[in-house]
Amino acid sequence: MPNSHTSFGSKRIALGLALGLMSLSTPSLAQDTSPLRIAQASRVVYDTGMASRDPLLVLAAAKMRMGLGLNPSDRMAEGGEKGDKALDAGAMLAMARELATGDDLILGLIEDTEAEAGRGVTNGPVYNIARLGAKGQDRYPSVPFDGGKYAEIYVEAAGPNDMNLHIYDDKNRLVCSDTDSSVIAYCGWTPASTGSFSIKITNASNAAAEYSMITN
Repeated sequence: MPNSHTSFGSKRIALGLALGLMSLSTPSLAQDTSPLRIAQASRVVYDTGMASRDPLLVLAAAKMRMGLGLNPSDRMAEGGEKGDKALDAGAMLAMARELATGDDLILGLIEDTEAEAGRGVTNGPVYNIARLGAKGQDRYPSVPFDGGKYAEIYVEAAGPNDMNLHIYDDKNRLVCSDTDSSVIAYCGWTPASTGSFSIKITNASNAAAEYSMITN
């Protein structure tokens, strides 16, 4: 009969290995650990865990996202619509729990993580949640960024939507874009001077999207 204490320790070791592998398998995470890059990495790990039905990977993604310290914002796109769905740490933990049904050891790890969730300090990047129709576009016309400081914008669909991102300066010149076919989009650049930038988000899918936009 397996020793339960040894098995529990093995699960913790597996979780530690999963967390370590994330930093190696996610592009540039080891060099760039900004909250927005961590958000991006956590989604990659989450999708991998869901594809393999692995609750430990999904749990690891949730733990990454818990540490971001995100601040909710009431900003909206021009004529945009607020959303109410986000793939946050709570949603990830709920899915990990579902995948771990019947495995008391992993369920115990999930409970430990849930107990930690309320202890974080919210002092990180700003985010908002919006809803965008199929093939629709949202535009945020005046988002300020400081000159000389690295600026980042991260967009993530809650579902399997293809999200595209374009950033324009105050002269309507394109400064950054991400148009890969993916549920996530990321842009990073260094403004030459302090000013406002226009953000265009496109849902290239044939179904409506609920998405989160995070800025540093």
